[in-house]
Amino acid sequence: MGAYFNLTNGGKSRAVIGKDTRLSSYNLEAALVAGLTSSGTDAYLMHVTTTPSVSYVTRCDGFDFGVMISASHNPFYDNGIKLFNGNGEKMQQDIINYLEDYLSGNKSALKIFGNAAQNMGDVPFSKDENLGRSVDYVAGRNRYIGHLIALSTCSYKRFKIGLDCANGSAFSIAKSVFSALGATVFSIGDCPDGLNVNKNCGSTNLLNLQKLVIEKGLDIGFAFDGDADRCICVDSDGKVVDGDGIIFVLANYLKEHGELYNNLAIVTVLSNSALISSLKNRGVNCVTCGVGDRLVAEKMQKEGASLGGEQSGHIILSKVESTGDGVVTAIKIMEAIIESKQPLKKLLQDYVPLPQVNKNIAVKDKVQVISDVGLIKTVERIKRRLEGEGRIILRPSGTENVIRITVECSDMERCEKYCDIVADKIVQICQKGA
Repeated sequence: MGAYFNLTNGGKSRAVIGKDTRLSSYNLEAALVAGLTSSGTDAYLMHVTTTPSVSYVTRCDGFDFGVMISASHNPFYDNGIKLFNGNGEKMQQDIINYLEDYLSGNKSALKIFGNAAQNMGDVPFSKDENLGRSVDYVAGRNRYIGHLIALSTCSYKRFKIGLDCANGSAFSIAKSVFSALGATVFSIGDCPDGLNVNKNCGSTNLLNLQKLVIEKGLDIGFAFDGDADRCICVDSDGKVVDGDGIIFVLANYLKEHGELYNNLAIVTVLSNSALISSLKNRGVNCVTCGVGDRLVAEKMQKEGASLGGEQSGHIILSKVESTGDGVVTAIKIMEAIIESKQPLKKLLQDYVPLPQVNKNIAVKDKVQVISDVGLIKTVERIKRRLEGEGRIILRPSGTENVIRITVECSDMERCEKYCDIVADKIVQICQKGA
């Protein structure tokens, strides 16, 4: 990666690296630094920080690329890397394809380095004065915190706010931001030990935050995931407000302030159908794209939208960031609440989501299962039964060996029934060896 950017830049490149709290992130950070500096790239270390902070610093401090070590909402034993280009956007797919080809042993990828590299069978290493260096860059993280505090146009002095930091990256950032803005903060999921990231906490498990909000009489709660690029809310009654609800509130707020470009919001195929109809009644059009924050960001650029996001809590506000940022989302929700002088549940009163059931089934081979003829026929039968009344979506996870089932219609019992039918079919397929 370092050698690629050195070559394309015509000189030494600079990379900024962040990591989440999981145990393996420290080992991966050391390996990345060794590889990058050996290739002649300077590696700047932000240490434990959030994914959006890496995006922000890459863009604002003139780095050639950024690397975040994280497996997001996954358990501690998973890990991976997220790559950002110099604009703080998810790395272009052609560069990722090149890197994956090389890592998969495809030596033809070395052709960009010329015949010498191909004859050596590896990327060229730097030496002597051309070696890269590692630099402590905690200042970048601190500047990002200052950026978050400066974003808010309001004081939170009279608000009691709950934060679930998922024992992840947000533990070192979110509380300091909301405390600096004047809120009385109650935080959980803020004691990472390397093994407990996302464990019974965070945006994928809201029970503890709901309990905290109700028991402490809080005005609102915000839950982040392991690398804090997602945010899910809990209102003062302990009711969960997912990414769809957040988009509804922010779309109306931005439209009122003339900041919803083209009166448009980008949503995914998983977004609740009621979100689209409810926003249309408010004069906001929704454009749908595939699942994944990369696809949301690309569609936003294409359509000229300032707001987009996913039900899972990835929300992109292009006026502020080039990627999803859970803390920014929370700040904007607080703006909408304070300026309207209404609680979150009041801002959502015109949005009543349709019943929707989601199930995740662990499998060994996602491709084999999703391609099973019997499963395809089962799903098609359900689609015919739901025609005009609801929908079913079946898709493989992008990060785990899991098949995700979503059923939506006006009747919760039917949702559960059809979801169970498909889940049972997948289990049967797996029992046969898939």
